[in-house]
Amino acid sequence: MLGAAEDVRLEISVGCLGVLWCAYNVVWKGETTPLFGRQLPMVNSKLALIRTFGCQMNERDTETIRGLLQQEGYGFTDNPEEADLILYNTCCVRENPERKVYGQVGQLQELKAKRPGLIIGICGCMPQQKEELPVMLERLPHVDLFFGTHNIHRLPELLHRVCTTGERVVEILDDSDEPIEGLPALRSNDFKAFVTIMHGCNNFCSYCIVPYVRGRERSRTPEAVLQEIRILADRGVKEVTLLGQNVNSYGKDLKSDIDFAQLLELVNEVPGIQRIRFTTSHPKDISDRLIRQLGRLDKVCEHLHLPVQAGSNNVLRRMNRRYTREYYLEIVEKVRQEVPGVSITTDIMVGFPGETDDDFADTLSLVEQVRFDSAFTFIYSPRKGTPAAELLDQVPEEVKKERIYKLIEVQNKVSLEINQSLVGSEVEVLVEGTSKSDAQMLTGKTRTNKTVLFAGTRELIGELVKVRIIEAQTWSLVGELI
Repeated sequence: MLGAAEDVRLEISVGCLGVLWCAYNVVWKGETTPLFGRQLPMVNSKLALIRTFGCQMNERDTETIRGLLQQEGYGFTDNPEEADLILYNTCCVRENPERKVYGQVGQLQELKAKRPGLIIGICGCMPQQKEELPVMLERLPHVDLFFGTHNIHRLPELLHRVCTTGERVVEILDDSDEPIEGLPALRSNDFKAFVTIMHGCNNFCSYCIVPYVRGRERSRTPEAVLQEIRILADRGVKEVTLLGQNVNSYGKDLKSDIDFAQLLELVNEVPGIQRIRFTTSHPKDISDRLIRQLGRLDKVCEHLHLPVQAGSNNVLRRMNRRYTREYYLEIVEKVRQEVPGVSITTDIMVGFPGETDDDFADTLSLVEQVRFDSAFTFIYSPRKGTPAAELLDQVPEEVKKERIYKLIEVQNKVSLEINQSLVGSEVEVLVEGTSKSDAQMLTGKTRTNKTVLFAGTRELIGELVKVRIIEAQTWSLVGELI
């Protein structure tokens, strides 16, 4: 670091990114090392804009990116016209986010022409795809920097290379041996935090690109996870969400005997933390012991996100999900017996290759039988490099659309009925902010992950309050402060 050098001599000023950059010769323990493209110490002279697509894992990665950039002297902006760096953290799980990235980044070509010093970068899952990267390099010639999911920690060095050489920098690592600890994070919330407990996935569902772009499962040590959560608690964080592509398989790659059920118990003991959430759970790995923990640990919220994907055994087999409809229903029954009033949410895909009318009817009947509180519903889209993309019996687009509309109709009816049953009840709400549509209304989440709107003052943001539900809507509740 520059601040630790024994002798720093300013040699020359150069223009870069449209702001003041400097070239240094640093004498470090008797050795002279040229460091180019470093900002003046303690000066926030550059602005970065970051767009994030995809899941909570991408959101958490963006927090790390923001922390790294802050250490490099960057401030942040939402205005592309004043940004010195525009970075897209991308998702490739479905086709729509990819289209948005190509569209939005393509529109930046005109801005880049007006401001050649602007650095544009793409990171995350999209460039991690071997088949997609050459396409991106050709379609987006004005993008200066590409890096993937395994080398976020190298962002400062990669930026310096772009700045000092003026050349495009592409660095994609195939995998990483183990999680890198000690990286900074700049979080946007003072009372809620994502905590990654593991990276990667070993499941290889036939439709999913995640194992190819995120790598194999790598668990963080319990000590590292707990240390991060204790620091968050000391800073006033009340709620943590433990993240992993499949949290239920946490610890299987560690020498430690601690599994996810035990990790939950250890997190539950951290003083100051009042709520614990986690996502995502794979049905095949949820254990009876974990289910018992959900009912026993007081800080673990009464909400389980358990992606089912389909209600047909035929489709589940072709998806390589490695459980049956009957097994999934058994898990749901056990959870509801152990955790009365639990909210269960899910992911459901329609139009998977080979899905027949009967298969889709099985999915609808499962939705009606389980009665999910809500569901993320989406149409299957082929992902290059996955086995499902090579299947011949692809479902026509018009059939997919008909099915998704029907699924949404059925699920919305169930969601509204469940919410209507809560009218008159009193719930605990963590106040998250003001409503986007009405600044006079506050919004927050119940322990069961329901969104509640109610009148109140901004001083309540970040607090846990009691609210009485007075009205039910399909996706939210309306209440009054008690």
